[in-house]
Amino acid sequence: MNMHTLPAADTDAVFQSYGRCCRTDAFFADFYDLFMSKSETIRAVFQNTDMPEQRRLLRAGVMWLIMYARGASGGKLRDLGRTHNRDGYNINPAWYGQWLDALVEAVARHDKQYSDELGAQWRRVLTPGVDLIRDAY
Repeated sequence: MNMHTLPAADTDAVFQSYGRCCRTDAFFADFYDLFMSKSETIRAVFQNTDMPEQRRLLRAGVMWLIMYARGASGGKLRDLGRTHNRDGYNINPAWYGQWLDALVEAVARHDKQYSDELGAQWRRVLTPGVDLIRDAY
């Protein structure tokens, strides 16, 4: 078992929840609305962004985070870390907590089976991969 591999009960629950959320593009649009509402600085980062493309990238990125928690290689996440670090998009490491908060808020809106426990599972499952990206700063 890889160091970052989490219990199947957690990763399976999040994988299934994510499948329910992905049924509509509104999930990703709501996520970005929630994330950008966290601060004017975050909103400004996305000012000239192709948001449909950004939502497509997010869709893949969340899956990479889930797969990492299931024991997959962190290669894609390390690549994301490099593109998002101080030499890339210069994403403030403090924003990753707000990113995760916004994602869980979006899940709560879009997954009819959402519960506080499922929200906690999302946080447990995504945190190792989010940390890997953030720590590349």
